[in-house]
Amino acid sequence: MPDPSEELQQRLERVLLGGRRKYTRLEVAEKAGVPEERSRRLWRALGFATVRDDEVVFTDADVEAMRTADQLVQSGLIDPSIEVSVTRALGQHLSRLAEWQVDMLWQLIREQPELGRSERQVTRLVDRLLPELEQVQNFVWRRHLAAYAGRAFAAPEEHLETRTVVGFVDMVGYTRLTRQIGEDELSRVLDAFETLATEVIAEHHGRVVKMIGDEVLFVADASVDAAEIALTLTERTSADETLPSVRAGMASGRILSRFGDVYGSVVNLAARLTSVARPGTILVDRELAAELAEEKAYDLRARRPVTVRGYNRLRPAALRRASEAPTGMFASSQQLAAEMLGLADPSARVPAEPETAPEDQVTQTPEPRPRRRRRRKL
Repeated sequence: MPDPSEELQQRLERVLLGGRRKYTRLEVAEKAGVPEERSRRLWRALGFATVRDDEVVFTDADVEAMRTADQLVQSGLIDPSIEVSVTRALGQHLSRLAEWQVDMLWQLIREQPELGRSERQVTRLVDRLLPELEQVQNFVWRRHLAAYAGRAFAAPEEHLETRTVVGFVDMVGYTRLTRQIGEDELSRVLDAFETLATEVIAEHHGRVVKMIGDEVLFVADASVDAAEIALTLTERTSADETLPSVRAGMASGRILSRFGDVYGSVVNLAARLTSVARPGTILVDRELAAELAEEKAYDLRARRPVTVRGYNRLRPAALRRASEAPTGMFASSQQLAAEMLGLADPSARVPAEPETAPEDQVTQTPEPRPRRRRRRKL
């Protein structure tokens, strides 16, 4: 007697894959006109488990997809040298999307048991929802495509390596929090943080690169936009008693954008600054501090030099909103910009506030102690 769960899986597969499994991998490669070894590489790059050459797991849709992918390469749209990389990025992003959607489906069935009263009913539910999910995904994809295309054609001389601001915003005490609350509460906290981060970053013209557990990595083209993102996130999490406080680190410079992710020393620097920031604090590198120094809406305070992994005697600045007109040595933002760029003597300014962090993350650079004069004996 067939296993009921296996029958349900087969029904769902026919709905999702557009037909029955009836081809081996070799047959797909032959029908699509794609070399066998190349089809194997693409299958692995998509993130699927390796199958035996005689295992019947593919459908007519697989044949068509392989043929379409080959045509994109043959047309010159995708360079053969990056074909596997493009396929890998596509597989990774869509895999996460599919996992979330399946979780959402089963949550819906758990909350409304009548929807899953029978296997046939579950199949009909999926069959009804699939076109709607595809329509929404297609709309979102086209909107993002239009936004990025407009940006790319507006500055056609720019290559993959562009100048931008990279920022990390990290929930403080996340590891301790996971030991104190249950899974449902943790899920609620993460969802609330992700929702807030996504909204704030979008409102200020930034882009979420990725969520890394308790941390969000974002980029912004304008330094003011990046500053507003970090400040607003810090303010709104502080005002929400259900969310942990956050800390942030940002750096400005050239980054490498590759398949939706960002790379380079600027990204590393922003991450290091986040690791040494105190709760509720935003640290920026001297490049970004210089860019923001003339903005009257912000207050930048130099911090003592710190040494972190990969960077020796790093001189960050703390970013705050300007509460009132500064006086004394802080009245000149040009002086601050010069100091952050190493063009002025920082000893002439008001002493910086100390910045502390866990000992395993940062080593404070000790300041020389004044020598005591020995009293001469008469």
